[in-house]
Amino acid sequence: MTIFEVAGSCARRLAKSSTCGILLLTSATVLADSGPLPTQIVDLANKVDGVHPGYRAFHAKGVVVEGSFKASAEAARLSGATLFNGGTIRVTARFSDGAGVPNVPDGSPAMPRGIAIKYHLPGGGDTDMVTNSFKFFPVGTGEDFRDLLQAIVASQPDAPHPTKLEQFFGSHPNAPKAIGSLPIPDSFADEEYRGIDAFIFVNKSGQRQAVRYVIAPEKLVHITPEEAAKQSPNYLFDDLAKRIAQKPLVFHLKAQLAEPGDQTKDASQPWPDDRKLVDLGVLTLTKVVPDSAQVEKKLLFLPTNLTPGIELSDDPLPRVRAAAYGVSFGRRSQ
Repeated sequence: MTIFEVAGSCARRLAKSSTCGILLLTSATVLADSGPLPTQIVDLANKVDGVHPGYRAFHAKGVVVEGSFKASAEAARLSGATLFNGGTIRVTARFSDGAGVPNVPDGSPAMPRGIAIKYHLPGGGDTDMVTNSFKFFPVGTGEDFRDLLQAIVASQPDAPHPTKLEQFFGSHPNAPKAIGSLPIPDSFADEEYRGIDAFIFVNKSGQRQAVRYVIAPEKLVHITPEEAAKQSPNYLFDDLAKRIAQKPLVFHLKAQLAEPGDQTKDASQPWPDDRKLVDLGVLTLTKVVPDSAQVEKKLLFLPTNLTPGIELSDDPLPRVRAAAYGVSFGRRSQ
């Protein structure tokens, strides 16, 4: 099962792409008749993309790399986090395709690509960032994400119109826009990744600033679906291995700064493009770990795993995502 065929039902195509969107969500809310919301979401993800023992329900196909991060001086003015003290921080990261299918073709349309980063802090401890190529997320709550997945499951090719998915899109107009914003990169190294959720930076003076992360490549290169169809099913992973063997991959971690009045609780509502971007530092990735397939089974990246100087906002999705990832991790670890 891949992400969605461009031809045929628009509902079916967008359905699978939002399967990729499965990449984030869940909350600790418990529904009396259906069990915890995180479990519902992972169960629905498995209905859409199938059950693949040992693999993540979201972003199943991935590769682990290592490198370092060095913060800019501006980062320390925005946040007192150890991450931004200017020293060299060791990192472990994972690039991935967005579907819950381990063998999904890399060039599949309407599929987010992602990079999750674990920063290994001096003195022990880690802090995580989980980002993807969505410009903004299809929905703003775990409940809406569950409902989106339910609509996908109910919208088979022979379903009468308007399908449940078409009805969902009608009441959530940013969902198809988010899915439609997903380009196809020529390389993991040439894609831009965003932390769609808002976080709060707190500096040493106690000043607070709402931010959203952007991980920017040295160059941004996208290809057409027709060009992607000519690539091998694993072209992104093959290219990554070749590039990083020749020279390190370099990205700039940036923060988009909210202005007064900008909301922070809805990841489906992007901030205006004119909001200031601050360069927080350079992420340098130097090698693919030799036993990536085994290493990634033990890795769990949680958007709620934060260090002092970085706090959660009123955006509910980081908690939702962390809970869903926990459910998925428990299942794939059995």
